[in-house]
Amino acid sequence: MFNNFSLENKKILVTGASSGIGKETAINCARNGAEVIFLGRNEDRLKEAIKETGKNSGSFYWKGDLSEEEVLDRLCSKSFPLDGLVLNAGIVKTIPVSFIKSADLDMLFDVNVKSSILLVQKLLKAKKIKKGASIVFVSSISTQKATVGNSMYNATKGAINAFTKSLALELAPKQIRVNAILPGFVNTNLLGGDNDENEDLKKHVSNYPLGRFGEPKDIAFLIQYLLSDASSWMTGSLIPIDGGFSLK
Repeated sequence: MFNNFSLENKKILVTGASSGIGKETAINCARNGAEVIFLGRNEDRLKEAIKETGKNSGSFYWKGDLSEEEVLDRLCSKSFPLDGLVLNAGIVKTIPVSFIKSADLDMLFDVNVKSSILLVQKLLKAKKIKKGASIVFVSSISTQKATVGNSMYNATKGAINAFTKSLALELAPKQIRVNAILPGFVNTNLLGGDNDENEDLKKHVSNYPLGRFGEPKDIAFLIQYLLSDASSWMTGSLIPIDGGFSLK
């Protein structure tokens, strides 16, 4: 029986795949039948992630910093044509506006915005994104419900939201779908330190009606849906996945 949620025989690239949401997403895609390129900067972590997919997944890793344009060029030249692209790589820096420096802005926009846009541009130009493919950006619920100290990060993700909608319109004639997901707090190393011992995080979890932060697998399952044929009529969507945080 055909399973619309299967990723069988699809070829997918996941950025930021050495840890957290990216790692869980790439592993989940491979376990559901896809051949996956795990892209990240930490080779040891990438190797460990590949091991978790099983011996016969056909997946492999690519080590590189996407903020370096020559890395983007090499990746695009070597990549197979893609059925799916997950743009997850990103960094966080919490700082009040009065303390922002130009270097901080450059760093966050280079990693969170510029590298993803250029990767998409180069893959499209090289005809490495197939007709009928699905592109998924990992944005943030902070673009809908701001938190203090995250103005730079929120601005980068707001740019991704706007780009998602414009790209979805531009690629619709090719039946290439483009969506973004907006996670709330997820238990990854981006939260910093031992989350169980962080008093600020313990207080913040009370803002989540479901009583917990997300886990990487919660996000990975939604991404699987967006990459699969089950979501073939979805494009240009900004989808919150936040345990109810944005309701309060």
